[in-house]
Amino acid sequence: MMEKLVQNPEWLLIVLAPFFVIMMVLEYWLGQRGNRLPSSAQYSLKELTCNFSLAGLHQLTDLVTGLFIAKLYLLVFGWRFFDIKMSLGMFLVLMVLQDFFYYWFHRASHRIRWMWAAHVVHHSSENMNFSTAFRQSLMYPLAGMWLFWMPLVIIGFDPKWVVFVVLLNLGLQFFVHTQWIRRLGPLEWVINTPSHHRVHHGVNAQYIDKNYAGILIIWDRMFGTFEPEVEEVRYGISKPVNSFNPITVTFAEWKDMLNDLSRKDLTLRAKIKMILSPPTDTH
Repeated sequence: MMEKLVQNPEWLLIVLAPFFVIMMVLEYWLGQRGNRLPSSAQYSLKELTCNFSLAGLHQLTDLVTGLFIAKLYLLVFGWRFFDIKMSLGMFLVLMVLQDFFYYWFHRASHRIRWMWAAHVVHHSSENMNFSTAFRQSLMYPLAGMWLFWMPLVIIGFDPKWVVFVVLLNLGLQFFVHTQWIRRLGPLEWVINTPSHHRVHHGVNAQYIDKNYAGILIIWDRMFGTFEPEVEEVRYGISKPVNSFNPITVTFAEWKDMLNDLSRKDLTLRAKIKMILSPPTDTH
């Protein structure tokens, strides 16, 4: 089974889908129906439909662009530094390294407007529950997400293993999108937990651009971007989209950015700086 998933990593999230559905049903039934969740954790049919539609568009785009990216990775793999034989130990090394690069991808997605235009989709909801994990953008390939995994291929990890670990990392992050789980004790020091990730989705001043972790929170602690959950989290972005239309949600920031770039008083240098500078409508 493992070998088949590595050879066809795009099936990993489909295999995990039943677990995701079970967790959402439990969160809704035991949490929402049991009145154990705040209003910002409530499920609504409109948002659930929007989130699932965004996930479907994201997966479709990944499948289409994945053909090109796979060929590019194979080309780069020909220039690899080492011939790495996969074992349990090397798999764990790959997981840690990929998580390290994920931290920097995630941080760049908040600090570079071009990348934020894709990532803002994930932050645009004013709610937080397991379905929020499905709220992804079809524009990630254009934004350049795949560039951050290229060093792993150059080091010498087989591209199929790299893609598998990237998807496994994203799959595991599903479980931090909840208000149902409060704290995880000593694990809070090492791994990214629901508490840490709630902070990341907060629009509160002290929570903006904090806790970029994928699986390990140690990167935030090391690089000065860690913030504990103290004040109640308010979710969303500073410029709300106010729509459940997945197309509107996907392209709202791209539209605003293109409008800004179309100003006739801007030089080419100013336009490039605008694209590469931090966004003004951070969450």
